[in-house]
Amino acid sequence: MKTDTQSAAVFLQTVSVAVAHLKQRLQRDYEQAYPDLREIIHLVLDEEEANAWELSLFPHLLLPDLVDAHITNLNLPSVETKHDDVFAPRGFHRIETGQPAFALCG
Repeated sequence: MKTDTQSAAVFLQTVSVAVAHLKQRLQRDYEQAYPDLREIIHLVLDEEEANAWELSLFPHLLLPDLVDAHITNLNLPSVETKHDDVFAPRGFHRIETGQPAFALCG
């Protein structure tokens, strides 16, 4: 049981760090688009982070969409917040082939 508790603690710490990094990136992206709304953006991020934690153990997957919806509800246009290295970190090499993925398994 001690190992399960330790694993859960490590998992939550890892997710918390991921959420913190994501919030920083989102804050930077939205502040660049709306420099006069720094405090409002900070409040939106905090509120939607709390909502994301209530909805999932993987809040970093929900947070960008929740923030975008909230910003849209404030009648502000969406901001491009997609980062190429979120799902495929730098140095990730794709398989260069014209075949579907399942064809590589056989």
